[in-house]
Amino acid sequence: MKAYVAISFSKRKNFDSLINTIKKNLSENKINTFVFVDHYSFNLNEEKLMMQTAMNEIKSSQILIAETSHKGIGIGIEVGFAKALQIPIIYIRNNKAEHSTTVSGISDYQIIYINEKDLENKLQLILKHIN
Repeated sequence: MKAYVAISFSKRKNFDSLINTIKKNLSENKINTFVFVDHYSFNLNEEKLMMQTAMNEIKSSQILIAETSHKGIGIGIEVGFAKALQIPIIYIRNNKAEHSTTVSGISDYQIIYINEKDLENKLQLILKHIN
């Protein structure tokens, strides 16, 4: 099983610890973590290739986790595409971050976390339903 993690490209470095928490939880549930922005880098004129690559990676995933503590248009596109494919979507954000009504509204599960331990506990409960 594979989980595609959608996260802001420009803010990715701020989330190393959080992504490690997600990876640990997924691994404990025998789910591989795929963070698109960690695997690919595209030039400005490669937007079609970037989106085709993202769509192919989402198609091969069974879960999409959208970390929206920092909003990004790309995250919304990835979530919409996953929803069209009927892939379960987990919306997550820090409780101090602005709420994304669109991503939350289309998601199957929502996690509003206080800290990484809180995220870990809530993610474990959801993964029991999905796995």
